Amino acid sequence: MVKKICCIGAGYVGGPTMAVMALKCPEIEVSVVDISEPRINAWNSDKLPIYEPGLDDVVKQCRGKNLFFSTDVEKHVFESDIVFVSVNTPTKTQGLGAGKAADLTYWESAARMIADVSKSSKIVVEKSTVPVRTAEAIEKILTHNSKGIEFQILSNPEFLAEGTAVKDLYNPDRVLIGGRENAAGEKAVQALRDVYAHWVPVERIICTNLWSAELSKLAANAFLAQRISSVNAMSALCEATGADITQVAHAVGTDTRIGPKFLNASVGFGGSCFQKDILNLIYICECNGLPEAANYWKQVIKVNDYQKTRFANRVVSSMFNTVSGKKVAILGFAFKKDTGDTRETPAIDVCNRLVADKAKLSIYDPQVLEEQIRKDLSMARFDWDHPVSLQQIKAEGMLEQVSVVSDAYEATKDAHGICVLTEWDEFKSLDFKRIFESMRKPAFVFDGRNVVDAVKLREIGFIVYSIGKPLDSWLKNIPSAA
Repeated sequence: MVKKICCIGAGYVGGPTMAVMALKCPEIEVSVVDISEPRINAWNSDKLPIYEPGLDDVVKQCRGKNLFFSTDVEKHVFESDIVFVSVNTPTKTQGLGAGKAADLTYWESAARMIADVSKSSKIVVEKSTVPVRTAEAIEKILTHNSKGIEFQILSNPEFLAEGTAVKDLYNPDRVLIGGRENAAGEKAVQALRDVYAHWVPVERIICTNLWSAELSKLAANAFLAQRISSVNAMSALCEATGADITQVAHAVGTDTRIGPKFLNASVGFGGSCFQKDILNLIYICECNGLPEAANYWKQVIKVNDYQKTRFANRVVSSMFNTVSGKKVAILGFAFKKDTGDTRETPAIDVCNRLVADKAKLSIYDPQVLEEQIRKDLSMARFDWDHPVSLQQIKAEGMLEQVSVVSDAYEATKDAHGICVLTEWDEFKSLDFKRIFESMRKPAFVFDGRNVVDAVKLREIGFIVYSIGKPLDSWLKNIPSAA
């Protein structure tokens, strides 16, 4: 009988997952531990460290009853029956596999700590996204340091979408649990299955071997990213031919074999998982002597980079091929609506390209703080997922061209152009007549999420570029220089 659960890592996965687990399993004590004191303090405050609709209510219902947030990592690991590990697995920035392979430093450190402090048998659960056969490495570390204690390793990858994480946890498409195909492994799988069965229908709990569970997570993210890159590649062709990507995507999505989800053209995908997991998948393919498979997945990343470049180049070429000294309003910095997460957001690349062309940016996002935006624009690639002490910050000079404001109308005042980079609902209901009157003329809108009504904006007087839509007459004869 599971009485105590501990999760190492109080981030976007660990915090919400354990909060919902505590809510649904009131007889189990759930502790979330992290070495970051500011993060734990935030979880214990009225201002949680992450923004996720519905999360505040869940945490307030359980915190102090059967949900606890603590920096006393070893104490809670020692006491627990099940230990979830939800630590960072960033992309390596140097050494073997740099730029592709996952860095398992934090996972290995967690495993060694679990072995050191444990005095009773435990189920250790991979919750972070990890390369295939990571469990085998973790198993070896725990076994060789076990002092006779039995550890069972399970893979239980998360399939949360930021912005709907609480809803996804309440009603998941599936829960995936992978374990060893022996008696002890099956017993451990059943123990975790019983926890989820408090609220998840048993037919949605899929049990597999360890390697299938690990690979399924990478495969799911790779397939989703591939769909986005596919529709984005089509969006470029739509602009060149006069087709409308929304109509094309709808026609394609009505095919039941394909379905309508993840077929919205955009400036590109972002988030903590898609790029990182595909790079990891590429590295695993290469290590297993499968270069053709690796090259297939490389193309998904290339198309995503192409889409961001194409968008930024369209902005510059449309505005008389120069944005030097011009104010450009950036509406939205998070990688998607209903989250404050900026990890790998397309806005970083677009903003950096415009700044390199000497544009003056005025950025507004309803959930992202100025400190985070400036940090993102000054950080080297892949460094966001590493400790602060290892991050390399670029020169501050270019950030003088960037201002962060608290209002969309302030961002757009006196601007030559507007870039919509996140699909926040509030951007659909802005007073664009007021905005148009306050802008320099000609006034441009570059919609990277297809959220504005281009017809209405053109009636007001804007020159509008919408991803994958027939081009405004102003733009038709201007090469995008992509």
